[in-house]
Amino acid sequence: MQILILSGSRNPHGQTAQVVEAFARGCHENDVNEVQLETIFLPAQHIERCRQCDADGWGQCRREGTCVIVDDLEALRSKMAAADGVVFATPVYFGDLSESLKAFLDRVRRTSWRHQESSGIKDMPAVGICVAGGGGGGSFSCMVQLEKVLTTSGFAVVDQLSVRRQNLPLKLELARLTGCWFASDRLEP
Repeated sequence: MQILILSGSRNPHGQTAQVVEAFARGCHENDVNEVQLETIFLPAQHIERCRQCDADGWGQCRREGTCVIVDDLEALRSKMAAADGVVFATPVYFGDLSESLKAFLDRVRRTSWRHQESSGIKDMPAVGICVAGGGGGGSFSCMVQLEKVLTTSGFAVVDQLSVRRQNLPLKLELARLTGCWFASDRLEP
């Protein structure tokens, strides 16, 4: 089983990274499948924001399911299509997704919502992880935004984890258990 983890966190040792690491550990502990994991930190990728190309705010994305911008988007879309499941992890800023994950998902949504079959992500099982540091608020509103963009893109959101810095130790164990479940054959979109 191939699982792709896309992290919108810049800090490879921060709270979001800790939750991703616990999830990954759980994936490897499952008793059903051998798991191949790849974690990609989106801030390190070259992902431009959507240009809303045509006068109507759309463009090639709507017509063809591809984007005119030449950056890392297409390579990441290919990795998603080749996976058996995708995890989207983000620190929470202002009750919303990180800017790197938001820019990436804005373009994924535009290129896939009318082209879900050809994008390779239609009904792809997905898990969202939203980690609020600081005061710890905003993870629930972030989860709502994440689920909305993922389902519009064609993913089957099978679970979401809301994490606050105050409950991080508890949620690390939950992330491990969720990873074990996600990597098993019991997964149904």
